[in-house]
Amino acid sequence: MTDHAGTDPDAVARLRATAHPLRLRILSLLTAEAMSAAEVARALEITHANASYHLRQLHDVGELVVEGEEKIRGGVAKRYRYDATREVAERSSGVDDRVAYARATAIEVERRLRQAGRGSGASSDLEAWVPVDAWRRALDLLHEASHLLHAAARPAGTPDTVHVSLTSNAFTMTGGLEGDAARWVPGQETDR
Repeated sequence: MTDHAGTDPDAVARLRATAHPLRLRILSLLTAEAMSAAEVARALEITHANASYHLRQLHDVGELVVEGEEKIRGGVAKRYRYDATREVAERSSGVDDRVAYARATAIEVERRLRQAGRGSGASSDLEAWVPVDAWRRALDLLHEASHLLHAAARPAGTPDTVHVSLTSNAFTMTGGLEGDAARWVPGQETDR
């Protein structure tokens, strides 16, 4: 359901919850395997309390699922996992929320770049006017690449894997076709 401004409150809450560099790292970590708060804390070298807090925040907005529970020292530890196959309705969030997310992403990309290894990679930046069919095809390819890598994610240090980073941010701007004329749906036909 959308509010009077046309935004989806659930999408806004999800976007705000993920607009934090540490939470972005947690989502990436939990793409490959389910982990408890203690395991997340060890992997990211943060306190257990800090890991628990951020896991709860992400779980409360539906970004994480509880994949299981295990008994540890008389208590129960939840094992959380990030399901990247869900579509995030980012376009229904306000510009300020998307800017906050972009800032958090930029901080996380900077951290990753400082750890970049030698090897193949790609980087691109563009602001241009393109035909709608080229735009939709590019979004399909970005969507496909993102889903491919999320689905192939393995636990850290798995033999015969490469540690990678992928960040994409593509959107229509004002001044050209907008709304339904430029809207993208994964896999939609481009000949409309």
